[in-house]
Amino acid sequence: MDRRTRGAGHGGNARLFGRATECALLDEMIAAVRGGESRVLLLHGEPGVGKSALLEYAQRAVDGIRVLRAGGVESEMELPFAALHQLCAPLLDRLGNLPEPQREALETVFALRAGPAPERFLVGLAVLGLFSDASEDGPLLCVVDDAQWMDRASAQILGFVARRLLAESVALVFGSRERPQDLLGLPELEVAGLRVADAHALLESVTRARIDRNVLDRFVAETHGNPLALLELSRGLTATRLAGGFALPRADALPGRIEQSFLARIQALPEQTRLLLLIAAAEPTGHPALVRRAAERLGIAPAAALAAGTDGLLEFDARVIFHHPLVRSAVYGAARRKDRRAVHLALAEATDADTDPDRRAWHLASATTVPEEAVAAELERSAGRAQARGGLAAAAAFLERSVALSVDPARRAERALAAADVAHRSGDIDAARRLAGVAERNARTEFQRVRAHLVRSHIAFAAGFNNEGPPMLLEAAQRLEPFDMDLARETYLIAWGSASYGAANRESLVAISRAIRELPPPQGDPSVLDLVLDAYAALVIDDRSAALPVMRRAVSTLVEAPLEELLKWSWAANGLVALTWQDQVMTRTPARVLAEVRAAGALADLPVYLHSLGIPTSLGGDFGAAAELVAEAEAVAAATGVPMTQHTKLLLTALQGKEAEATALIAATIEEAGAGGQLSGVASAQWATAILCNGLADYDRALSAARATIQSANTLVSQWALPELVEAAVRAGDDAAARGALTELADTAEPCDTDWAQGILSRCRALLSDDAAAADLYREAIDRLSRTVLRPELARAHLLYGEWLRRDRRRVEARTHLRTAYELFTSIGMEAFAERARRELLATGETVRKRKDQAAADVELTPQERQIALLVRDGLSNPQVAARLFVSPRTVEWHLRQVFTKLGIGSRKQLPDVLPRDEAGAAPPA
Repeated sequence: MDRRTRGAGHGGNARLFGRATECALLDEMIAAVRGGESRVLLLHGEPGVGKSALLEYAQRAVDGIRVLRAGGVESEMELPFAALHQLCAPLLDRLGNLPEPQREALETVFALRAGPAPERFLVGLAVLGLFSDASEDGPLLCVVDDAQWMDRASAQILGFVARRLLAESVALVFGSRERPQDLLGLPELEVAGLRVADAHALLESVTRARIDRNVLDRFVAETHGNPLALLELSRGLTATRLAGGFALPRADALPGRIEQSFLARIQALPEQTRLLLLIAAAEPTGHPALVRRAAERLGIAPAAALAAGTDGLLEFDARVIFHHPLVRSAVYGAARRKDRRAVHLALAEATDADTDPDRRAWHLASATTVPEEAVAAELERSAGRAQARGGLAAAAAFLERSVALSVDPARRAERALAAADVAHRSGDIDAARRLAGVAERNARTEFQRVRAHLVRSHIAFAAGFNNEGPPMLLEAAQRLEPFDMDLARETYLIAWGSASYGAANRESLVAISRAIRELPPPQGDPSVLDLVLDAYAALVIDDRSAALPVMRRAVSTLVEAPLEELLKWSWAANGLVALTWQDQVMTRTPARVLAEVRAAGALADLPVYLHSLGIPTSLGGDFGAAAELVAEAEAVAAATGVPMTQHTKLLLTALQGKEAEATALIAATIEEAGAGGQLSGVASAQWATAILCNGLADYDRALSAARATIQSANTLVSQWALPELVEAAVRAGDDAAARGALTELADTAEPCDTDWAQGILSRCRALLSDDAAAADLYREAIDRLSRTVLRPELARAHLLYGEWLRRDRRRVEARTHLRTAYELFTSIGMEAFAERARRELLATGETVRKRKDQAAADVELTPQERQIALLVRDGLSNPQVAARLFVSPRTVEWHLRQVFTKLGIGSRKQLPDVLPRDEAGAAPPA
């Protein structure tokens, strides 16, 4: 038995019996950190199984490594960033080494400065940077015990950091009873009960009497080998009982039985000592001065209460620490309610209202059993402070408790509305629904009832683009009109968007558009919102010719709008730009918004804006830049644990003609999006199928997919699918379907005198024209599309014209256009369409060899290595790349070393030579 498994008595390393494997794993982890790597581990198991003992072992095994500690406390779960502050407090003198946005984010959440609530993942990036910076002076071990009781804000941030650690010489180890939601997916180890032999050895090491073998077996079986249970439940048993097995305690509910063991020891203490333990149990910070002040208010002298000792249950020194978390819960759970209330009131009175108002408010709430407006108001103010620091979950908890303590029903309804809104924004949909119900039951005005309905509508919308959300949002908007016209107009636009992008039919969209049309005209000049509403209503109710002037005015106003308004309504701007066929503007607006979102570190919102730019970037044929946007979105998904929408990746892989990859992605998207009611995702997948299959010359499948797309209510994707339907139907011999789609396309494109609209329309008309008109239409399509940024559309016009010329037996002319198409497709990276052009060229009698993959030089790079290499090639510094990809600068440096080795270069200055840009493509997005 070595140092990792040896121990005796109730202290020391007794609970490390039989833990050689776990200790060896921790030793390996520490060695890796000493070698410059990062490690993450989540230890989980039932109470008393030895998680804390293993964490203590890790801390003792790290000579020369700095240790940071934090622990979750059940009563502190509602205080935002409490655990994170424990962990980071020793490093706050290094805040000045962080980039300014990150420094300000941490200062705000730790209440070191006032400012707007930072985006939570910017806080995560700041913590990652802080750990990385500290590890420059030597390895770092971060230990978080009782992670199941971490406040939600801290859990989210530390989960983010854990997923981004790579090469920072940092170990992050959690101990938890269960696997917290925000830590799922991390490397983990379940700490189970001891094996029978080890459990026997542990019991024999702490009992003086000889134990009957049958008794040992029963004791181990009933405790499931739980070390703390073995130690605690064997206390006080006489030699007779141990020898013969008489009156052995049952361990059916093990944590409860262990607590009962602790409780027996607690009840043996003097009353003043028990009350002091209750104060310590109710005060999670462990500050002895605060515990003393509260004790004195209850007439307890701490020195006298501690004189007889605490039977090893509590350590009262520089900090107040319980022997085990189950001792705290045993003390608190067994106390009389009136004693708990008295202790919380004493703690509230002893807590400084200026330096720690939120903890004081929470103690006051815990001391209160009946509605009390003063306490409810304190909790409401605490919720405001939590929101200002970015702690939405904590704000919702403060507000929910404030609701319970509100005296006036109208105030209760207002607080419930605020709580429901915050809970919804924090992602707690069930709590938001429940609180909206409380608001409805307590509402005293129609305005309160309407706002409660609005919260329910947003919840239905957030649950998925489905048929339930749009009608609810429409009703909410209509009921809001008499009270708040601005809010009503915003709700109308959200309702329109939810119906357009998700509803299975057009009924909701038409109803919403008609309701918008009936709104009274705005006073004074119309706002951006007014213009957008008018444009979208006209799009549905009027024909495109009548709607176009309104839509164009909205676009011109939106693209020049202040950034704050553009951020708010960028999804509407992007849709209108594409619906009016303005290719030159299509990338500028989302690029402007994306730059601002990146600068703000708004990681949760970033995927939306990455896809807003990724779609037009893909349509423009800059597949390298589009792939970078997809990779960045995937990095965000990996960092946040939030599933990524696949719109850009669907379009990109379809255009690239990667049949196996695209087909798998399309099938997965249709299954997942369909099951979740995300019909916008289904429409995008069907559109991608039509593009892919037209490239593969599988026209029947392309026709079926294009039909399914245009039957959705997604106005924009339906418009983009019409050219696919025309081409597929012509090639499949379905003349009626082709002409029907062309009529719809003409209604959409003909009023728009842009090169994009007229080029696509001419190309599709050519497919259905006789020989005399077709040639002129194809030439017009090529001329028009050559003046756009849409190289794939231009290449397809050359391909269709070449195919037509070959069938008209004009082989020489056909070769010119087919060769142009082939060159364009291969330079862009459209494999399926390039193969289609190659086959046509072969049919003209020309010899054509397949080109080798242009990316062969990069084949050895992983996706993240390639992404980092391209960003560095384009002039970004390591810290800038780190901020873009949500990793630390040291991780960027580590990846660059791998890149240099694989590419055979020694400097970042050589990257442009080995990774040249596609000269025909646009520069990667800023």
